[in-house]
Amino acid sequence: MVKLQHIEIDTRGKDDMVDISERVAEIVAGSGAVNGQALIFVEGSTGGLSTIEYEPGLIADFPALMDKLVPAGKTYCHDQTWHDGNGHAHLRATLIGPSLTVPFAQKRMLLGTWQQIVFLEFDIRPRRRRLAVQVTGE
Repeated sequence: MVKLQHIEIDTRGKDDMVDISERVAEIVAGSGAVNGQALIFVEGSTGGLSTIEYEPGLIADFPALMDKLVPAGKTYCHDQTWHDGNGHAHLRATLIGPSLTVPFAQKRMLLGTWQQIVFLEFDIRPRRRRLAVQVTGE
């Protein structure tokens, strides 16, 4: 059995981190599958998905890490081509990746106690994001 649904979220732009765990859990629980996996995918090239302990310290630490790895304000070829100022956002999204797969059993995602699923906004402006959630299971 395979079921596809979408989640839409509004972000504040650069460095916004949105906990989507409950929304994915609702889709899993309502899918009709008892055991399987949920694939979450960003429909866009400047956002990413990961898991993290969604707490204030890490919400601040993660953007600081991204600023060290792929700083904004540098000259990127993308910006020279498109003049949109978000070359760093594309590179950050590529590093993190556009998808995440989470297994579930008995209709519950197998996440750790302090582990949440997060959407990571790397673009420089607020965005309306669409995430595909495909549940595969039995």
